[in-house]
Amino acid sequence: MRLQGILVCLYFYLIFPANIIGLWWAVGSPLVMDPNSICRKSRRLVGKQRKICRNEPEIVEEVAKGARLALLECQYQFRDRRWNCTSKKRSISKVLKRDTRESAFLYAITAAGVVYAVTQACSLGGLLQCTCQNHARDMSTDGEWEWGGCGDNVEFGYQKSREFMDARRRKKRGRADVTTLIQLHNNEAGRRAVKKYMRQECKCHGLSGSCTLKTCWMKMPAFRDVGDRLKARFDGAAKVIISNDAKELLPEGETIKPPSKEDLVYSEESPNFCNRKRKVGSLGTKGRECDPNSMGVGGCDLLCCNRGHSKEQITVKENCKCRFMWCCEVQCETCTTVKTIHRCL
Repeated sequence: MRLQGILVCLYFYLIFPANIIGLWWAVGSPLVMDPNSICRKSRRLVGKQRKICRNEPEIVEEVAKGARLALLECQYQFRDRRWNCTSKKRSISKVLKRDTRESAFLYAITAAGVVYAVTQACSLGGLLQCTCQNHARDMSTDGEWEWGGCGDNVEFGYQKSREFMDARRRKKRGRADVTTLIQLHNNEAGRRAVKKYMRQECKCHGLSGSCTLKTCWMKMPAFRDVGDRLKARFDGAAKVIISNDAKELLPEGETIKPPSKEDLVYSEESPNFCNRKRKVGSLGTKGRECDPNSMGVGGCDLLCCNRGHSKEQITVKENCKCRFMWCCEVQCETCTTVKTIHRCL
């Protein structure tokens, strides 16, 4: 799937959800998340966004990487669903105009992607503003191991994601509306999906590989785990309304518990995405591949919205019977197979 052009749009729209329609000049352009192009439109930036663009262009570059990482993860998580996070025909821009479950996931996964990319750059020494996380070394251990190594500085990544993602929305907080509160909430849920699930990694030290002493440090979870976690939150997302004082979000049903800071929230029901409907960003499922043997969301019955599906056979050439030859080459034969493809009508 082509990422050129539309990734620029996704980046702009996710970071600047309001008053950004004028930046859709980038659609179809050959730009691919170019930080220079983002900052060139600095008159549209506010507060800390403008400051980061002017003083920390390397941070903007990591923000762009994080948005790209987020889009790829979104496409993986929704690959078998009617809405598959496609970047075709500006559909994402339409999805993001509504406070649905899908836009909730997009905001959350992008905020998480920015945390991830900035934090990773810190650990790899790519940013002068931050270093490895060292404060854990002040924490006590059980004596069988000690803190060491290069821990991921997730606090710095979290801070930069919050400054960049929330800036425009926080500026408007004085006259908060339900969209503002929902987007801020989902941004935070995305960041917490990284920050709250740091894991401990250790390395053994000793003669002949013995583990006389271990040094340990904190690492971020794999981004696939972050995506899985947010996808589960998507499935259980809470529908909300704004309180009378416009300061908080409340569950729509009186018997439903308030959403936690890790939950995703929305206020509008999603379209069914069965048919093409440009207004809501639905491209329909006509022509999508489906699994006739599955009863799940990727099965032909659900994915094709009971319209039926076609069946065709295609010939595919693949590498097979690969052998490692000393030294150092892999030799493969070419095998021809016939595959059956099912597509929605």
